[in-house]
Amino acid sequence: MKMKLKGIYKIPVVVIAGLLMQSCFTAKTYKRPNVQAEDLYRTEVVAQDSASMADISWRNMFTDPVLQQHIEKGLANNFDARTAIQNIAAANAYLKQAKAGYAPALNANANWTHQEFSKNSQFGSFFSSLDQYQLSGELSWEADIWGKIRSNKRAANATYLQTIAANQAVKTQVITSIADTYYQLLSLDASLEIAEKTLENRNESVETILALKEAGSVNEVGVKQTEAQKYSTQLIIEDLKNNIVLMENYMSLLLGEAPHEIERTTLEEQQLNPEIKLGYSASLLRNRPDVVAAEYGLVNAFELTNVARSNFYPSLTLTASGGFQALELKDWFSTNSLFANVVTGLAQPIFNRRQIRTQYEVQKTEQEKAYIEFERSLITASREVSDALANYNNETRKLDIREKQVDALGKAADYSDELLDYGMVNYLEVLTAKDNALNSQLELVNNKYLQYQAIINLYKALGGGWK
Repeated sequence: MKMKLKGIYKIPVVVIAGLLMQSCFTAKTYKRPNVQAEDLYRTEVVAQDSASMADISWRNMFTDPVLQQHIEKGLANNFDARTAIQNIAAANAYLKQAKAGYAPALNANANWTHQEFSKNSQFGSFFSSLDQYQLSGELSWEADIWGKIRSNKRAANATYLQTIAANQAVKTQVITSIADTYYQLLSLDASLEIAEKTLENRNESVETILALKEAGSVNEVGVKQTEAQKYSTQLIIEDLKNNIVLMENYMSLLLGEAPHEIERTTLEEQQLNPEIKLGYSASLLRNRPDVVAAEYGLVNAFELTNVARSNFYPSLTLTASGGFQALELKDWFSTNSLFANVVTGLAQPIFNRRQIRTQYEVQKTEQEKAYIEFERSLITASREVSDALANYNNETRKLDIREKQVDALGKAADYSDELLDYGMVNYLEVLTAKDNALNSQLELVNNKYLQYQAIINLYKALGGGWK
């Protein structure tokens, strides 16, 4: 009995020795690769400081109170956002498991064994059957000499942080998608209002052309052309109404709800004119959630490469078991029934059909692929910023020109009506002038929406929304 206890007392010594050997940590420490992150924006204006639109809260960016309510509801109910939260919970569970890698594994067993022996067997000549009762515990532990467990924990932590960054990316996507859809609905409302007012004018034009026909100033062709123009306007109205319904259905999906009518204000009430600030392009490394997520993917691959490298080295394991073992139930918990086993050892892989080397080489390629994806995400982000900025500048310039065009074509349409009364123009010139006036008004509304869309895209491209 004393011999057994003496062996058990040596277990802490072995454990402490294993902990001391962890100082032989060979795993490499992750350092961000030298990626080109400066001067990535295609712009003539050089950033003077780090201030960026991305630092603005979405509540300060989108000040319409009705839109804010929609965004808050979308963040709570959107299906993608809810799925992202569950991904975080799953990654957190794996992280907790990885953190527990340093702890030993402990299993408890209780069993009863009954054996019937053949009379011709070795033991059968002495007894026909044998019962054995056993209650035991088994402990196993591996010393993290080469940093395998530590690297696994870091890899799991990187995956966890990656899911958080992915959730931030989803949050940004939800916010900007709801805002973009909202402004598109407002532009459709404005276009519908223009078309309905135009239809009233078209009805008056039909009455006017009928009067002119009776006066002999125009013929039946002019009447039919004017009526066709009215029908064309009616078709535009029907398409706009249908597009509004479809857009409301899409907005409902973004809100995580069944299709329904969407509450909203008007396009004229909107004030979406933030100061355009890009900041330094290197800020994408911390502001863009997808870029951050891509780097955490690289960290994960880097740490798993550490794990694959550590498989080349020997592993130190400790296995201990002990408990009560007896042939008679009445003696089961006697001190004489105590037993214990302790096994320690180093295992060095020598020849395993190249499995470890293959695993290491494959993981190295996975790390390189993760680096390429990280680099791609950064360049893609810079391209999206450049595209959004170019679109904003283009739509802003066009907006001023379009307003002048609307004013000119509106006056031309008014003048053509007056000149038609005096027979100084024909009905085709009048129809053309009115069509041009309507189209320019609808294009003006579309220009305003596209300018808003460019601002939203620029805000998203810079990494705004999730903070």
